[in-house]
Amino acid sequence: MAIYAIMFRDRLLAAGIAGLIAGLAVPALNATAQQGESAVTCTNPVSGTAWQIRIDYGKATVDANPARITQSAISWFDPKDSGNHTLDRKSGDLTTSIASSTGGYFRYARCNLETTR
Repeated sequence: MAIYAIMFRDRLLAAGIAGLIAGLAVPALNATAQQGESAVTCTNPVSGTAWQIRIDYGKATVDANPARITQSAISWFDPKDSGNHTLDRKSGDLTTSIASSTGGYFRYARCNLETTR
């Protein structure tokens, strides 16, 4: 009787681990499902200044800087402006945090993700 309980427990544990691995693999696959490079136009809502960022999904970079790309956001650090950038992939909101000796500040922009090419 005890041997069957141990076998059942081991099978249940193996199934749980397999499910966990499968669950972790799905977001990783979906995050990299988009391949290639896209040019995205971002606009400062206050000044109206517009610029482009280049997202390379295959290399996981933004403007050649290493990026973390998930289904919900793209995050990267740009040493040119010492900014930590986060682009919300659903809304297009771009938030940049800049650290400084006086406490730092945030900059906001809106990126047009619908016209990526």
